[in-house]
Amino acid sequence: MTFSEHRKGDLLWETADVIPAIHAFTTRYGGVSGGIWSSLNLGFTRGDDPERVAENYGILCGALGIDRGKLCFTRQVHGTVVRPVTSADAHVFFTLVPYEADGLVTDEPGTALICFAADCVPILLCDPVRGAVGAVHAGWKGTAGDIAGKAVQVLRDRYGSRPEDVRAAIGPHIGKCCYETGPEVAEAMRGALGAGAEPFCLPKGEKYHVDLGGLNRAMLLRAGLLPEHVALSEECTMCDPEKFWSHRYTHGRRGVQAAVILR
Repeated sequence: MTFSEHRKGDLLWETADVIPAIHAFTTRYGGVSGGIWSSLNLGFTRGDDPERVAENYGILCGALGIDRGKLCFTRQVHGTVVRPVTSADAHVFFTLVPYEADGLVTDEPGTALICFAADCVPILLCDPVRGAVGAVHAGWKGTAGDIAGKAVQVLRDRYGSRPEDVRAAIGPHIGKCCYETGPEVAEAMRGALGAGAEPFCLPKGEKYHVDLGGLNRAMLLRAGLLPEHVALSEECTMCDPEKFWSHRYTHGRRGVQAAVILR
């Protein structure tokens, strides 16, 4: 299970071979934004010029063969809501997303799902049997709330997906090398996984180094996914701020990268 880089001009994105659908984990490279948003900023709420953000989407969607008018967005709130969507939910650029959700799922052909991250964990799901896909944003609160497992449950309940058929790719995120937290985060993970959280919450004095990617992988396995169907990126967004947006590294002065998947 590997991640691969792809280029078209200056645009650079990554894919996971476990996902049998058009998808991408974006990087900072290949857009038209300037300043602190240089260059492929995909966030409309970071202060960037909206026209440049829209052009960034045009560049990305053109490279992937996705209709920009069929993108479904989330208004992420670090929660655990997973929302089924259709083409009726395709978002009009420059308008507020009318619902809050940190995960989206669909089985409607031609519909593309997108979630955002800048240290948090982006997760893409694909059931090639039922033809359903998902995009999930998992910060530490969403991880503790098992949003990844809930997304698998929604795929099962809504579309009849069997967990053993679902593939998952956990994209670049802040690694345990850089994600130092207070004890409340480790305690929340113990509440979610019990003793199973201990290998992913490493004490360092009064602090902890927390492995969000490993925790989400563990929760996906608990939800019934097969180990060979879960790909986990080892890239740390904070370790490589030239390639990825990192909220911690930039102290919030940043753009946004995305994970996108097309049904």
